Amino acid sequence: MVLETDSADPQTLPARPANRDAMLRGCGRSLIALFCLTLFCLVPGTVSGQGVNAPAGFVPTGTTPSYSQRPQTGTSTPVVTANYQRSNAAGTTNGQVVTADGRSGSQVPFPTTRLVSGQQPAGAATSVPTTTGVPTTTGVPAPTTTFPIAPSQLGLADPLANTATAYSPLVTNPMMPPPRVRVADLMVTGFPARTGRVMVGAAVNSDAGVTGQLTIDERNFDITRFPTSWSDFANGRAFRGAGQTFRLEAAPGSQIDSYRFEFADPNLLNYLPISYSVSAFLYDRNFTDWDENRLGARFGLGYRITPNLSLNGYLGANRVKIGDLRLPGLDPELDNMVGKNNSYDVGLSLRHDTRDSLIQASRGHYFEVNFRETFGDFNYSRLEADYRKFWLLRERIDGSGKHTVSFRTQLGFSGDETPIYDNFFAGGYATLRGFDFRGASPVIGGNDGIEVGGQFQFLNSVEYMFPLTADDMFRGVVFCDFGTVEDKVEFSSESFRVAPGFGLRVNIPMMGPAPLAFDFGFPVNKADFDDERVFAFYMSMIR
Repeated sequence: MVLETDSADPQTLPARPANRDAMLRGCGRSLIALFCLTLFCLVPGTVSGQGVNAPAGFVPTGTTPSYSQRPQTGTSTPVVTANYQRSNAAGTTNGQVVTADGRSGSQVPFPTTRLVSGQQPAGAATSVPTTTGVPTTTGVPAPTTTFPIAPSQLGLADPLANTATAYSPLVTNPMMPPPRVRVADLMVTGFPARTGRVMVGAAVNSDAGVTGQLTIDERNFDITRFPTSWSDFANGRAFRGAGQTFRLEAAPGSQIDSYRFEFADPNLLNYLPISYSVSAFLYDRNFTDWDENRLGARFGLGYRITPNLSLNGYLGANRVKIGDLRLPGLDPELDNMVGKNNSYDVGLSLRHDTRDSLIQASRGHYFEVNFRETFGDFNYSRLEADYRKFWLLRERIDGSGKHTVSFRTQLGFSGDETPIYDNFFAGGYATLRGFDFRGASPVIGGNDGIEVGGQFQFLNSVEYMFPLTADDMFRGVVFCDFGTVEDKVEFSSESFRVAPGFGLRVNIPMMGPAPLAFDFGFPVNKADFDDERVFAFYMSMIR
């Protein structure tokens, strides 16, 4: 169709084709689309909520991340974005995806695709529910339901995968203000544990008769914190607070009297692995053949190499007084030790202890080797080793009903000038059961002579302990003790002692941690001059 116009009218313009407006509108839309595409290229991409999360090592900037459930009217899904910055976490790789079980997934580039109108992420629900589960009909978007994400969930794929509610990608909501950080004072109230104890007890055993015990023990002592008033004593502030140990012990008895003082500090010059200790003791014992009185003091240093291994050294001074010799004139060596004897010790010991209990161990081992050099009225060297091993055969599921096997060996050497009172002796509850106290030791003067001990010892014990009752109050013991003490380093079949036996252990908590012990030993090999004792026992109570 041709339109006729008046060419003389300057305002008359040629007619435009009918489809030109459509073309202009198309160009305008193209420009708008190009502008939007440019903006899109300037904005970082989003991450699909049902697809892959932000890789480990990327965290949102500007606000706290959250999963947002945004119901909409219609079928289109809103465009959402999340800005991420790379962190410097060690081991993070660009684009590395961490799966839900914490393992690294495949290497993929950081997501740059966006959700556009009408699209859903892979695996997402086809409809987006509202906060109440009913789609809105007013045309106004329903309120946003936000699920906070813990910091430990960042970088993990789908921390809400087990929820029944659909959700959109990890977003930062520009319509919500940043969360407020609230600061509050945290007050921690601690109740101090009891560090001081006053213990009163008594014990009776086949080796030492009846003894009493009074002990004052403080494990948080402070020697520099002097009291300023009587209230410091009443409130427990005097001489407390430095973690030092202070102990006073008095144990008078029918055959033995023992008094001891000890102070120890685990921090020498504020260096934790090194400790030091100062101790003094008074010991008086009435033996069958003589009376012995010892007075001494010791200064020690300790270094903890590992939690189970420690090295200790000490300097000691001793005065030993021997009197009331039963058979004077029997031997010049015996007569020579009567009276006061002064000596000074330098010692070094190495200890390794992995036992699970100091009193009734069922696992682990204990090993200690001790070397001592003595000077003074007598000059001699002494080497001792003590090894104990514990095996747990079986136990109940609650840890009770333990069946254990234990083994112990004691080895000792002493120099030729060792005085008789410092020799090795065997026999009794602590060494060889089935023999009297010191009754398995060398003697001089025949069967009715004096037990003088020896300069070499080799003592062993194998023991099997098992429960007799369900509450572990009663336990049975089967054992075999064997070994010897000799004048010199030698083994003799005539004096090698072997004594198997059995016993009973009774655990009574109200009487203290140590069980009552009753043992019956039967020597099957012994020396002619040995003194036997079938029954040996130990009982104590401390409160």
